[in-house]
Amino acid sequence: MKTLTLTITALLSCACATAQANDFPTKERVLYVQECMRENPGPQFEMISKCSCALDALAAEVKFDDYLEMSTIAKAMSIGGERGSEMRDNESLKTPLKRYRELQSKVQKGCFIGPR
Repeated sequence: MKTLTLTITALLSCACATAQANDFPTKERVLYVQECMRENPGPQFEMISKCSCALDALAAEVKFDDYLEMSTIAKAMSIGGERGSEMRDNESLKTPLKRYRELQSKVQKGCFIGPR
């Protein structure tokens, strides 16, 4: 009986750790996978699996709020004209942008996304 209790406790603690590591809302998960698939064309089932893998790896590395901030900065960098230059010239945004790009590269490489 004691062994069963220890096993159940261990399983529950693993489940809680996984849930904490993956605090991304479902909607954001779907949007990430769709964007990943658009940027990396390939067989649909294969890319759903690879892009889901990348999101799971990313969620294990950062909290959702940090991801949201970094991804927003990355997207804002593509704004053209004067409005965009305010973002691109802002030195305080370069560190989270660099971290985001490094994380994206790491998770994509780990999930076999991109050039081989």
